[in-house]
Amino acid sequence: MSRAETVRFRHNQAILAAAIVAFIGALPLATARWWLLWVLLVPLATGLWAWRAGTDADPRELRLRALVGQRRVPWARVVELAGDPRGRAVARLDDGQVLALPAVRATDLPRLVSATGQHLPGERAEAGPSDEGQ
Repeated sequence: MSRAETVRFRHNQAILAAAIVAFIGALPLATARWWLLWVLLVPLATGLWAWRAGTDADPRELRLRALVGQRRVPWARVVELAGDPRGRAVARLDDGQVLALPAVRATDLPRLVSATGQHLPGERAEAGPSDEGQ
């Protein structure tokens, strides 16, 4: 699998910038007393999550990445891709389980489907008439 075939979805990088600012802002408090050092863990964990969490898709599988760990789901198990009422993308699996796709919005679903090498029905219909006119 090459990186060119993989479509990556990540959260907005402004979250990472805010975590860096929060880390710097927490330094005076954390260094005031040794038992306040744990305060630095909150912006550190937030920054790591913003950098790592998301969804990767390629022709073979979906990879759902979190702060710690990841889950691989072969496309053969995905029955349906849809958007939820909040505008997030979800995948329904063949066993009825519904997975929220981290960092993927409902408007990103055509790009997600293109990672499989397939096309949405509306895309083929639009491509057909333009090819006939040439």
